[in-house]
Amino acid sequence: MSTAAPRRAGRPKRSVLDRELIVRTAFDVLKRTGPDDFTMAALAEELGVKTPALYHHVGNKSAVLSSMRELITDGIDASGFGRLPWPEATSVWARSYRTAFAAHPHAIALLATTPLTGADPTLAMYETVTQGFLAEGWPEDSVVSAIVSLDNFVLGSALDAVAPADIFEAGDFAPQVPGFTKALAARAGRLQAPDLAAYAQAVADESFELGLQALISGLQHSLARLRGQRDDALPPAGTT
Repeated sequence: MSTAAPRRAGRPKRSVLDRELIVRTAFDVLKRTGPDDFTMAALAEELGVKTPALYHHVGNKSAVLSSMRELITDGIDASGFGRLPWPEATSVWARSYRTAFAAHPHAIALLATTPLTGADPTLAMYETVTQGFLAEGWPEDSVVSAIVSLDNFVLGSALDAVAPADIFEAGDFAPQVPGFTKALAARAGRLQAPDLAAYAQAVADESFELGLQALISGLQHSLARLRGQRDDALPPAGTT
């Protein structure tokens, strides 16, 4: 009677770890630890490996953060620039940006304060947006500030998208803030929803759309003003 040959000791044919597993686990660790305590050691512990095992797949912490940013960037749609009118392209980009970060809200504080160096897909996305702004006529020295104004609004809105429905409830202090309390009740009466989760989503979406359209309109007015300043600085036609 034959028996199977004993399994040879050694490394498995396929590593238990891979880049995708490490990056997706990093989001879970960040949610638990917060930005200050997010370390490679904490990530390794979550994965059940020694810290040096991570470096074979992701290099270092900066590379992990770049990969996390890349995963989020994959969900951001900048394809409208150069194809759609600027306000519409900007709206599509901002909405997808909010959705992408709302899926990973605990990453906002860390990624929003980490340099983009090494995050090539994210930098490529910003290049597309920049070219869209330049094509609309934005002065080169004002483009980044305009984009960052949208960035800041979108990231705050991504946090609001996951906030609880009762975040503004005044509790026992309600009689002291009657105007605010009545305004909250009036909004609740207008935005009918089957449950608190749906209501929270409805109010977050409404606030985002209101702010987004106001911001885009404001940027259009700013662009018109900048164009006027630029035209005023030009010498009259026919003069040297």
